[in-house]
Amino acid sequence: MMHKLTASAAACVIVLLIVSSPWAFSESNWPSWRGTSGNGTAPDNSRPPIEWSEEKNISWKIQLPGLGHSTPVVWGEHIFLTTAIPFGEKTSPPVADNAPGSHDNRPVAQKHRFVAMCIQRTSGKVLWETTCLEAFPHEGGHVSGSLASASPVTDGKHLIAYFGSYGLYCIDTMSGKILWRKLLGKMSTKHAHGEGASPALSGNTIVVNWDHEGESALFAFDKSTGREKWKVERKEVTSWSTPLIVNTGTTTQVIVSASSRVRGYSLDTGALIWECGGMSHNVVASPVSAKGIVYLGCSYDKRAMIAIRLEGAKGDITDAGNVLWTTNKRTPYVPSPLLYDDTLYYLSHYQGILSVMHAESGKIKAGPFRIDALRNIYASPVGAGGHVYITSREGLTIVISHAKNPEPVAVNKLDDTFSASIAVAGNQLFLRGEKHLYCITEKQAPPLTP
Repeated sequence: MMHKLTASAAACVIVLLIVSSPWAFSESNWPSWRGTSGNGTAPDNSRPPIEWSEEKNISWKIQLPGLGHSTPVVWGEHIFLTTAIPFGEKTSPPVADNAPGSHDNRPVAQKHRFVAMCIQRTSGKVLWETTCLEAFPHEGGHVSGSLASASPVTDGKHLIAYFGSYGLYCIDTMSGKILWRKLLGKMSTKHAHGEGASPALSGNTIVVNWDHEGESALFAFDKSTGREKWKVERKEVTSWSTPLIVNTGTTTQVIVSASSRVRGYSLDTGALIWECGGMSHNVVASPVSAKGIVYLGCSYDKRAMIAIRLEGAKGDITDAGNVLWTTNKRTPYVPSPLLYDDTLYYLSHYQGILSVMHAESGKIKAGPFRIDALRNIYASPVGAGGHVYITSREGLTIVISHAKNPEPVAVNKLDDTFSASIAVAGNQLFLRGEKHLYCITEKQAPPLTP
């Protein structure tokens, strides 16, 4: 039975119908689009705000150049993000995509600067802005997408900015100087809907998913030099999922979710360790993992959520005991699942239907819940401070308690469109819209004067 979460954003009055501290600066980091854990969760000591608006709990708000859907990453006092900025004379008529099945796409009319930015965390001041490449894009992408949808990743010293067909860049975080660059070729994405898989970083190794309608591959590069460590050819079509790097205790694996197979590779050599069928076409959602189990979801031409135990996984495990459970109900398409403690949260397709599941058993813990206030959701949910944050493209974020019986605690509205996921750093939230970057901090009310 479906339960319902109804919300009034204007009044922040929230009703759950069930049928069945003051801020202090923290050095906590959010180094990749899914945080340190890779699962969308902040460290346990994070206590970010649960309420905000254009008039409440906004420390600063800055306008961003160009357009990008990449999630900001945070390290210490710095925030990093990427964007694509059109410039120069417009072509007439604009260059239209002619890929098979192309629809609802944005024609390209100008050259673009592919830019990485560093912003001061305390003030919102832009510290540096580095143009990585100037080029006329060969695809415009879907009208809801951007030419800078892949999120960067950082170790505090190096910023890895990735623009797919327009290059992979290693940038010094203090100076903004490009240390090395790699141009991997030209992607041809399905329906010309654009590129978006983010790079993954572990130790000195960067991993890039290069799945497209041409010759697909998985790359590994040396972080310090840009040297190619290995390249594995893949019999895959376009996927937009970010590789997940997991240490199993005996091996470190790169797990990539895609249409033909989910596969696990050796981080050291690129050798294929295991593979599993069962996914749909157009895989967008990225995997999450904990306690030696990886969880993968998709929802395009068919729905699937799969839990795989990594211990002993070898060869084709599609029908093996490593597959702990599967479901085809309300599975995610665009937003990735959130794995928070022992609970798996995921949204149906990209709509406001939330499933709350016990991760290891696959049994429903609560709900599912219908959240009428949220329509189109591209951002992945995040967990912090005992709460789950879900943001829609319409500018709404609903905050739900991370509890046995989840309940909504706030609905927040900003005047922007959001596809990037929230970044959590200590007791702060960073929300990147299509026009602005917001720093959200709990503010104490001023003392009463006698």
